[in-house]
Amino acid sequence: MIEEIEFPSEGATLRGRLFMPDALPQVQKPPVIIMAHGTSATIFMGVDSYAETFCRAGFAVLLYDHRNLGRSGGEPRQEINPWIQARGYRDAIDFVETRDDLDAGRIALWGSSYSGGEVMVVGAMDERIKAISAQCPVCGTEPPVLATNRANFEVLKETFLRGDVRGSRQTTTGPIPVVSCDQMGTPSILKPIQAFRWFIDYGGRAGTHWINNVTRVIPDTPVPFNPVLCAPFVKAPILMTVAPEDEMVHANYAVARLAFDLMPGPKEWHDIRGGHFGLIYCPSDLFDEATRLQVGFFKQWLS
Repeated sequence: MIEEIEFPSEGATLRGRLFMPDALPQVQKPPVIIMAHGTSATIFMGVDSYAETFCRAGFAVLLYDHRNLGRSGGEPRQEINPWIQARGYRDAIDFVETRDDLDAGRIALWGSSYSGGEVMVVGAMDERIKAISAQCPVCGTEPPVLATNRANFEVLKETFLRGDVRGSRQTTTGPIPVVSCDQMGTPSILKPIQAFRWFIDYGGRAGTHWINNVTRVIPDTPVPFNPVLCAPFVKAPILMTVAPEDEMVHANYAVARLAFDLMPGPKEWHDIRGGHFGLIYCPSDLFDEATRLQVGFFKQWLS
């Protein structure tokens, strides 16, 4: 069963779909996996195949578009801000807690690329999360300059909870195309040709609500939004599925490994072929590999 849902977040209405598994005893509430896509992508761009696979395995799945994107509300349109998107995950958890047909005591987060880094940050902030799956996560081009200590984490957490995360002209890039096949003539925010190929293939399909432009805001906060700074404080079990040949500079393999090594709790690392976009081609052998690992991981920690 698929239900169209919406919930409030940061003054806007986020919209998506709730996938409910079949054949559950009436007294049993399913665990929930909360999912959102990466940079500018929408719920109809391959990630819904992940949601369907997880649902067939017995999980409820809440899949939604980030604020300002796709079918979700919010202005300015096409603006992405990692703090605002991370708060969206938090508000999705709040929404799950309002549902009598879902087990709010067994909630997992799933993210890919930009949202893969976001679920690592949210996972350090919110104790309601019982498992995290981050695939090809954006952890930065290089290790953070600031120390990975509690003092910096507490400042980051306060910003997440209550801080001013509005951008300024100096901290805003765009509007700019998401992808382009001509970096000399029309530069884009995502530069590799593999990004162009995937976004035009999946975003160019009818009904995706994807638009090939974006404005990226990185607010000048006291401590920057950074998964590595949060890594020592991620207590929930985490599975990181990472591509050694990742083309995206902000999804630096070594930086992702640094974050993984800093995490103190139960954790799994899996190298996957195909670069940044290989495992979000569906169907494919890499999609099957990734979902098989993730289903096993979620069953281990949410059952």
